[in-house]
Amino acid sequence: MKAPRRLFGCKICFSRPELQLEKFCDIFLFGRRGHLFDYSSAVVIYEMCVHEPMATVQNVRNQEKLKYPPYPLSTVELQKRASRCCRMSSEHTMKVAEELYQAGFISYPRTETDSFSPNTDLHAIVREQVDHPDWGTYAQRLLNPEERLWRNPSNGGHDDKAHPPIHPTKFSTGENNWSPDHKKVYELVVRHFLACCSQPAVGAETTVEVDIAGEQFNASGRVVLAKNYLDVYRYDSWGGSLLPTYTIGQQFVPTSLTLDSGVTRPPPLLAEADLLSCMDKAGIGTDATMHEHIKKLLDRCYATKDANSRFSPTNLGEALVMGYDEMGYELWKPYLRAMMEADMKSVSVGTKSKAQVLEGCLQQMKACFLDARANKVKLLDAMGTFFARSNRPINETQNTIEVVRPCGACNDSEMLLKRRPNGGFMVGCRGFPQCRNVVWLPGSLAEAAVTQQICPTCVPGPVYKIQFKFNRRDIPPSFDVDHLGCIGGCDDVLKELTEMSRFQHHNQTTTPARSQSQTQTTSTSGVRQGAPRQDLPTGSRSTGQFANQHTPAVNPQGRGQSQTPSAVGVRQGTPRQDLHTVFRTASQFANEQQTPGVNPQGFRSTHTGLTQNSRNASSSGAGQVLCTTCGEACINRTANTEANRGRKFYKCQNPGCGFFVWEDELDNVA
Repeated sequence: MKAPRRLFGCKICFSRPELQLEKFCDIFLFGRRGHLFDYSSAVVIYEMCVHEPMATVQNVRNQEKLKYPPYPLSTVELQKRASRCCRMSSEHTMKVAEELYQAGFISYPRTETDSFSPNTDLHAIVREQVDHPDWGTYAQRLLNPEERLWRNPSNGGHDDKAHPPIHPTKFSTGENNWSPDHKKVYELVVRHFLACCSQPAVGAETTVEVDIAGEQFNASGRVVLAKNYLDVYRYDSWGGSLLPTYTIGQQFVPTSLTLDSGVTRPPPLLAEADLLSCMDKAGIGTDATMHEHIKKLLDRCYATKDANSRFSPTNLGEALVMGYDEMGYELWKPYLRAMMEADMKSVSVGTKSKAQVLEGCLQQMKACFLDARANKVKLLDAMGTFFARSNRPINETQNTIEVVRPCGACNDSEMLLKRRPNGGFMVGCRGFPQCRNVVWLPGSLAEAAVTQQICPTCVPGPVYKIQFKFNRRDIPPSFDVDHLGCIGGCDDVLKELTEMSRFQHHNQTTTPARSQSQTQTTSTSGVRQGAPRQDLPTGSRSTGQFANQHTPAVNPQGRGQSQTPSAVGVRQGTPRQDLHTVFRTASQFANEQQTPGVNPQGFRSTHTGLTQNSRNASSSGAGQVLCTTCGEACINRTANTEANRGRKFYKCQNPGCGFFVWEDELDNVA
């Protein structure tokens, strides 16, 4: 995407008090020169005009202009105009049109024909509409020869030899079972038919060119002399500013002379009507299937559509395009689909056989599939560029989310109550990962639900209170199990329980567990093992990997009990995998100055699964990091997500391996 550029231009305004046009003025802009991108040049021209402000009329052109009515209505044109004029999707438009057709109010809505047969009695169709309260008067004028309003419809050049253009077949002022969309589609069909049988609108266009200090300026105006079909076809507009009469050689001093500036703008997002035009031009789909293609595009989340019916690509859509592009395919372009449509049309006209087309299509698709499966890593890399890495289990179901308060960090989204993969609760920003604002709730929570009660103290509001239910065994007896609290900072009870939860978690992760009946067995890493968790990856090392290292087990409490180092450095039990624990023997830490996996503050590192060999390979300038799981050399990538754009990371080349580490965290792993 090109960056916007600054542009400049002179504008002169001239009001005509003698013509009682004080509220209006004629605006003259640069003519042949147009806009300038160089500010100094624009200032020079502006100063020249200021010093010699007398304007002289050089040329006046008057010419008649015609605005022709539309061609008879085809399916594609119906979808485009319903999208543009009625704000209806193409899929919904066809659904409503089908219902009107089945009820007998309009002709068959799936047709490519945009020209009426000479045998069609168009006057009879118009005659049925003369009693309508909205367009009945115009239909009467259309049938009156003295009005000279009738004109046979133009030929659009398309005829499918099966169905006529879409037109009304039965009069109605609106049925009881009609929805507003039924009325809109029926009105569009009737007004379009009446318009295509009408004379074009007639207008007079005036262009005035003036000279100031050798610079040419011009102004244009238009006045509609006869609206004709525009009287009934309210979906089209035509007009412009009205210019008074100027004569060649006339001189005047501008009322104002200004130097305006602006910026170049990119084209707007593609509207549904524009997309239908592009599909029709490229030969994608038929009049009966185009709306289904667009619906699939939205259903598969390749793009989104806003309230103005304009499309924006999603991260998934962009990732697919990038992945296919890296494979050397142009599957995201219309060529393959257009070729299939052309082949099917050839079958219908008899130039190709069905078996021939089917065989060629299947071979082409099979080759694409096999090649894409062999190069799936390129597609996965493209996905990693547009999506943040997540450790969420694949089989996790989505939970109901509830709005708690506006986000005070990004000021652009809401904070939502969410359930974490481990069963706990949190309040996080909807804009994640762009916004990482989060409030961690106590681990002793069993249930949480947002209420409609608003905290009168906390800002920015509204801040909705949450009904909490705690596990009795995890909170002191002095606290109630049920508590209506606020996360805005005013709730002392919630603060205290949160601190207790953090303290308990700290003790569990830094203090070895003690047995009441047995001699305590401690771990050099200070982590007890418990029920298995798999929300974070685990690294492991074999016994004897560090044969020359020896560090005796230490009792953090400094008690004098007999200490028996474990063979793996932790108390024996069911292994936990949520802390990236690296299992080592007690004799493996001779040359390490601190307990691996625990930083000086006593908190467990989240990247202790990175091997020393990997760190050495990175720091030695070799540019190679080894995977701790399969031992393969990792590849270096650059993230493109909003939160980590430009940040480099390492990942295993094996698609089935989940190893991942940020490059800037390699030095912090030791």
